[in-house]
Amino acid sequence: MNVRSFTGRWIAGLVISLLVWAGPIHAKTSVWKVTGPAGRVLYLGGSQHRLKSTDYPLPPSYNRAFDLSQRLAFEESPEDSTGAAKRLEKSGVYPKGDELRNHVDPRTYEYVTKVFGRFRLSVDKLARCRPWFLVYLLSAGRGGPGVESYFAERARTHGRSIEGLESNHEHLQVFFGMTDRQSEAFLLVTLIQAKTDSRPDAAKLTAAWRGGDPDYLERNLRAAFRDFPAMSDRLLSVRNRAWIPKLESWIRSGQTYFVLAGAAHMGGPNGLLTLLRQRGYQIEQW
Repeated sequence: MNVRSFTGRWIAGLVISLLVWAGPIHAKTSVWKVTGPAGRVLYLGGSQHRLKSTDYPLPPSYNRAFDLSQRLAFEESPEDSTGAAKRLEKSGVYPKGDELRNHVDPRTYEYVTKVFGRFRLSVDKLARCRPWFLVYLLSAGRGGPGVESYFAERARTHGRSIEGLESNHEHLQVFFGMTDRQSEAFLLVTLIQAKTDSRPDAAKLTAAWRGGDPDYLERNLRAAFRDFPAMSDRLLSVRNRAWIPKLESWIRSGQTYFVLAGAAHMGGPNGLLTLLRQRGYQIEQW
């Protein structure tokens, strides 16, 4: 299981390179150079957590940022995959003696059993699952390894360690920290979107990432939760603000970091780019 599957599964894409008479110039991508008042630099890369094989090779700007940096960071601190998966599953189920029907409206429970019955998942198997974990089960298996997987391999090749903007525990709190009503709403919104096919158009999202348009991606993620705006705040705004102190400490460290986070985190009035500009950092899009 990939514990990073939630926060980036809506976002994907590539970049187009252009050659003109003056020399090699590349179209704008989802990579940004952040320069502090003292001239110290950090690179931000908008990530797609899951990719298709046709999405490779990655845009040159990503590898360029990696090559110009000494440190690499993801949204989460990398951990042993088996241990992380076990923690995810443990957090995603109720303790013995408790079950889903005790935490959701009876109509929701009936609806969920019907939906998962179509996937041939027995009621006994979902009975103890928390609503947000059911969302995970629905999304698991979509797409292949993403940008982080590619750069994790490059980091191993170059002998680099990988840091995280948040710990695995902090990441799980985005979901585990929800109230029963919030968790139920998260599940219902996801199921309704799947039923009505109202999810964002994947091709348009790819084009937005390809063209380095994080505002579009941020708006679409929020639109997906228009009936549950608190969820988009939990996924984006709250985490963005929590990450700023760490990003600033990395800029001051004297080491050049390449930080990969879901591309929707970069856009919008509460995005990382806006928050950093408000603090006096210069932002250059590559």
